[in-house]
Amino acid sequence: MEEELKNFIKVWITTILCLCYCHNIVSRLIPKGLLTLISLLPVFYLFITTPLTLHSFHLCGPTTFFLVWLGIFKLLLFSFNLGPLSPPPPSLFHFISIACLPIKIKQNPNPKATQKPRNPIGLPNKSIVVAVKALLLGLIIHSYEYRPHLHPYVILALYCCHMYLALDILLALSATPARALFGFELEPQSDEPYLSTSLQDFWGRRWNLMVTNILRPSVYDPIRRVSARVVGRRLARLPAVMATFGVSGLMHEVIYYYLTRVQPTWEVTWFFVLHGACVVVEVEVKKAVKGRWRLHPVVSRPLTLVFLAVTGNWLFFPQLIRNGVDTKAIGEYAIMVDFVKANLPHLHR
Repeated sequence: MEEELKNFIKVWITTILCLCYCHNIVSRLIPKGLLTLISLLPVFYLFITTPLTLHSFHLCGPTTFFLVWLGIFKLLLFSFNLGPLSPPPPSLFHFISIACLPIKIKQNPNPKATQKPRNPIGLPNKSIVVAVKALLLGLIIHSYEYRPHLHPYVILALYCCHMYLALDILLALSATPARALFGFELEPQSDEPYLSTSLQDFWGRRWNLMVTNILRPSVYDPIRRVSARVVGRRLARLPAVMATFGVSGLMHEVIYYYLTRVQPTWEVTWFFVLHGACVVVEVEVKKAVKGRWRLHPVVSRPLTLVFLAVTGNWLFFPQLIRNGVDTKAIGEYAIMVDFVKANLPHLHR
């Protein structure tokens, strides 16, 4: 655990140095475009390789997500004067926060809301919600002790809830420094995805909106512009949607590789391709009926969640379960607790 923490610190020190180079040299001395992209290649190399020194699920997974996916995509957009880093924030700390954290600053914030809050950890109601979610996550983790006696479908439901709660808490905690130290007013990172009434609603408006905000300008918009010249504006969104889901699937394969260190099986890519195709069909059906017929949320919400769970069990989770990532992740909680207990006496000295 100590060696893993040392490697984790090294990764983030390297990241901060890379982003200092991006802010102080690249953004000021190199014109945007191909030259900027070339100048960022060493940064991309370090973002890709340094997380490979991490082996724990809870340090490697988020670091890979923040750097290899979001960080590189933000810098790619930055190369061409697009995305959340363009124009570059004047403050180095702001630039680093936006580049390596899953946050997006509101473009037209409420002036009163941008003032530094009295409570540095955010609004009380948000803190309570995070605390309740942390408690639920703890109960789920504790329930894994009885996993040999649980039905596979119950375990699947626990995994789905675990993934949602863990990611939601991680995103909330990662946004806390930016909100507390700089008083940023941030865009929501998710919007109660369990209330989704359709796949389009889930992927486009509710689940992990930081990824949506990055994939839209980097994949969806350029593919739609190019497709419009070939198939027309009406059909252009269809290849754009499929390309966006395809890229998301490939990036999940990358994250899976960092977690498993085994050759990809492409199941998770097919998961996103399937969902992209379903979203395309859903959009076309909605256009065809033109609001004349719509399922009641009491029906559409359970159907959406069941479809996500069934396809997740089929294509999303198997690669992780097959390589023991779920067992490894669960075991790390006990390791972290033991590590904290062992080091508490040193902290009190």
